[in-house]
Amino acid sequence: MQASMSGAATSGVAAVRWLFAPATDQVPRGQAGGAAFLRVLLGLMWLHNVAWKVPPDFGDADGGLYKWAAFAVSHPVFPPYSWVVEKAVLPGIEVFGWGVLIAESALAVLLLTGAWVRVAAALGVGMSLSIGLSVAAAPHEWPWAYWLMIGAHVAILFSSAGRAFAVDALRSGVGSARRLGRTWGAIVVVLGGVAVLGSAGDDALAARGHDMKAWDLMISVGRYNLVGSLVLVLIGVLLLAGALSRSALLCRAAAAVGALAALSLFAQVGFTDPLLGGTGTSAAFLLSVALVAATVASAPDQAPPRE
Repeated sequence: MQASMSGAATSGVAAVRWLFAPATDQVPRGQAGGAAFLRVLLGLMWLHNVAWKVPPDFGDADGGLYKWAAFAVSHPVFPPYSWVVEKAVLPGIEVFGWGVLIAESALAVLLLTGAWVRVAAALGVGMSLSIGLSVAAAPHEWPWAYWLMIGAHVAILFSSAGRAFAVDALRSGVGSARRLGRTWGAIVVVLGGVAVLGSAGDDALAARGHDMKAWDLMISVGRYNLVGSLVLVLIGVLLLAGALSRSALLCRAAAAVGALAALSLFAQVGFTDPLLGGTGTSAAFLLSVALVAATVASAPDQAPPRE
C-alpha cells in the first residue's frame, strides 16, 4: 500500500513538472510552426471574448455573462451541471464572473505569448468544457463548436506549440530573445500607429476608443483612445529598441508601462470611464506585451538550434 501511494505521488509530481515545463520538444519545423499558429489563433479567440466579461455585475438576463450562463438552466446539457449553475453560479455571478474574467484573460495572455503553454492548454480544455455544458443546447448554437474547442486545446497540450514565437522557447533556451522582442515590438508599433490614426479625430480621453478589429470577424486586440494609442506606440518602441540594442533596461521599461496600463484598465472597466479608452481585451493584450518584454529583458540572447 505504501509503495503504491509513493508511486502515485511520484507520478503526480512528474505530471505537474511536465505541465509547467516549456512545450518545446524537438519536432520538425513545420510541425512546430503549425502548432504555434493554432496556439495564437486560440489566444485571439479568448482575447476577443474577454471584452464582454464586464464587472461588477457581469450582465443580467438580457445580456452579458449572466445571460449565457443561464442557458445551462433553461436549455440543460448535463442536468447535474445545470443544478450547480442554478444554485451556486447565478446567485453568485459577481464572484463567478471575476473567476471567468481572470481565467479567460490568463488564457489570452499565455496562449498569445506562448508562455506556460501546457498549463494554458489544460485550462482551455476546462473552460471550453464549462462553456459547452452551459450553451451547447441553447438556440442557434452549434455543439460541434465546443467539441472542436476542446480538441484544439488538447492538441496544443500534447504539442510543441511553445517552440516557435513563444516565451516557452526562451524559457528552455531554444529561441532568440532578440528575435521575439523585435517581432513583438514591430507588431505593437504598427498596431499603435493604426490606433493613433483611427482615434486622431476623437476626444483624446474618449471613454470608448478606436476598436482595433479585423472587420467583423471577431478578431480584436482591443479599443484605444488617442492617449491609449500613444501608450501602445510607446510600449512598442521601447520593446523594439530594447531588442535591437539588447538593452534590458528598455525592455523592462516596456514591461512596466504595459503592466501599469493593463492594470489601470482592469481596475477601471465597468466602474468608471477608462483613461485609455479600452476594454478587458485591451488590458489582456497590454499584459501580453508586458510579459514578452519582461521575458526578453531577462533571457540571454541566443540563436535557436538548427532542426
